[in-house]
Amino acid sequence: MSLRVLVAPDKFKGTLSAQQAAGAIVDGWWAARPQDEMEMLPMSDGGDGFGGIVADLMGASEQVTATVDAAARPIGAKWWWHEASRTAIIEAAQVVGLAMLPPGRFHPFELDTRGLGAVIRTAVAAGAQTVVIGIGGSATNDGGFGVATALGWRFYDDHDQLIDQWVELRRLTRWLPPLEPILGVDIVVAVDVQNPLLGLDGCTRVYGPQKGLLMQQAPIAEAALEKLALRAREAAGHDVSEAPGCGAAGGLGFGLKVFLGARMESGFEIFAARAKLDEKIAKADLVVTGEGAIDRQSFMGKGTGCMAQRCRLLGKRCIGLAGMVEGGAQLPTSDRLFHSAHGITPTMTHPAAAKKDAAKWLERLANKVGTDYDWS
Repeated sequence: MSLRVLVAPDKFKGTLSAQQAAGAIVDGWWAARPQDEMEMLPMSDGGDGFGGIVADLMGASEQVTATVDAAARPIGAKWWWHEASRTAIIEAAQVVGLAMLPPGRFHPFELDTRGLGAVIRTAVAAGAQTVVIGIGGSATNDGGFGVATALGWRFYDDHDQLIDQWVELRRLTRWLPPLEPILGVDIVVAVDVQNPLLGLDGCTRVYGPQKGLLMQQAPIAEAALEKLALRAREAAGHDVSEAPGCGAAGGLGFGLKVFLGARMESGFEIFAARAKLDEKIAKADLVVTGEGAIDRQSFMGKGTGCMAQRCRLLGKRCIGLAGMVEGGAQLPTSDRLFHSAHGITPTMTHPAAAKKDAAKWLERLANKVGTDYDWS
């Protein structure tokens, strides 16, 4: 029986881009089922790879801007420009991404989003009417303080001294807006999580440890972000920090919303609209998606969980492939959103080997699933 298979994985973080993952899956699957018709559709939910994937779908051209990374080291940051729609596409991970930094060398207290401001300014100067920013994959936890500073916002402490480091925001008493604010530009923030800024589900406690923040240091970070949230509440008349997505990318979602008037959208939905995803799923007999780990976070706005949900709504089977599947190597998961989910580890190899040669092992996993799959 010949099948039409849509292969739509996200990145396997730290090992494979979405494009590389799609290629490995197709190679393995076709070796098992050469009669099948395969379509590759690399996916992003707003994190690493978002800019290039959306740019490819739109036909946008690559640009480079001189700026700094999260540790203030000079870089040339990529972004993309679509002339016909006057749309700029920016990927925060290309500017202040965690993957850009040597592991363990910098602490989150030393990092900020300042470099992103230069890219936004360049896009606006180019004539952008819309700026779409994918913010996942950042190294930062600064609540957008850095990007606000770069765009001309000024923050003062209880001695009326200018604040230059985000951790000192715990002494924040007032801020002043830019003398030349960005006006008349639609800023869209692509988010892949729904966390608020503060609290047990906020950016510091949920994502801070992934960036090197120790739990005993969380109160320092939280106190700084609480002051930002308090000042924003005074200015807006309501608690902006509780809005879903404000905790994305170390609070960058919150910062862009407060300091640039940005609106937040699901990164997956932005991708889905540009890719005409529903049409592609409707034509397929089966969808194969994947990411580095299929776990609880996959069902909290991440691309693979969203893909499985979309398939269920459209009555199509969806298989998940991953380096690791929480709860076991083969799992019908989360209310049967996935028809089945399959992991490389621990049954095929151990984690170190899987990461060292991820493409090989993902290809083997796809081959095994294509060979053994029960089509009944």
